[in-house]
Amino acid sequence: MRAISPDALLLVDKPAGITSHDVVALARRALGTRKIGHGGTLDPFATGLLLIMVGRGTRLLQFVPAEPKVYDATIRFGTETDTDDRTGIATRVGPPPDPASVHAAITALTGDLLQLPPAYSAKHVAGERAYALARRGERPQLAAAKVRVDAWERVTIEADLLRARISCGTGTYIRSLARDLGRALGSAAHLETLRRVRVGRFAVEDANSLDDLRGGAPAYQGLLEALGSMPRDVLDADGVRRVQHGRAVPSVVAGHRAALIDDHGTLVAVATRRGDCWHPDVVLSGS
Repeated sequence: MRAISPDALLLVDKPAGITSHDVVALARRALGTRKIGHGGTLDPFATGLLLIMVGRGTRLLQFVPAEPKVYDATIRFGTETDTDDRTGIATRVGPPPDPASVHAAITALTGDLLQLPPAYSAKHVAGERAYALARRGERPQLAAAKVRVDAWERVTIEADLLRARISCGTGTYIRSLARDLGRALGSAAHLETLRRVRVGRFAVEDANSLDDLRGGAPAYQGLLEALGSMPRDVLDADGVRRVQHGRAVPSVVAGHRAALIDDHGTLVAVATRRGDCWHPDVVLSGS
């Protein structure tokens, strides 16, 4: 008999060649539950950390700290592609840039930026995914979006390859960064490899492999761990009953949002402050 899957956070190290949805489907089969959701996809050619919430944890995805996202990236100069990565068709070429000018261009591509998403992306354009239009040979009319790049670290340049660890905010396309770096240098570039090594406080070193999933006994993290450093407020028995019925309770700790727990340390709800009270957004205990 299969053990009942917990309400928990599951970290998975996605290999290349499969989609994030493939990993979710595998987790559903392996764990025997359809109550699984993920926070942030990875392109099929990319590898690395996926955050998957199991059971009632799916209701907490919106509260799981998802920044910064940290990637190990390899950018190849000389060719730009229609997908902005190595899987695409070459659309233009350019000479390899001078290393000194690369470092200057990286500085200009750090901080708050306006970034044009890749044509082959999941962005919606007139009710369709941009990649669906691009696959039909159409040019999606995408709008530039505000993104944030915190840092380029461990930068090395060898011949036509640049390797870097890039920290950024949610919604930043590393493929677009590669494309824009090439253009800024009067060259051309695309993303050669990508591996997500961290999301918020979660690291890929702590993630399960697909074999761990298939074995049916992966390592989990609890729901409170999934909420990171969110403040915690302990409820007495009456407070627990009130929250379970969707009613407000007085706040003790400071903050805009808090994890409300009982005196055993079990997560009861996530709540938002209004005045001097917590108003539950998501109730878990007893639901």
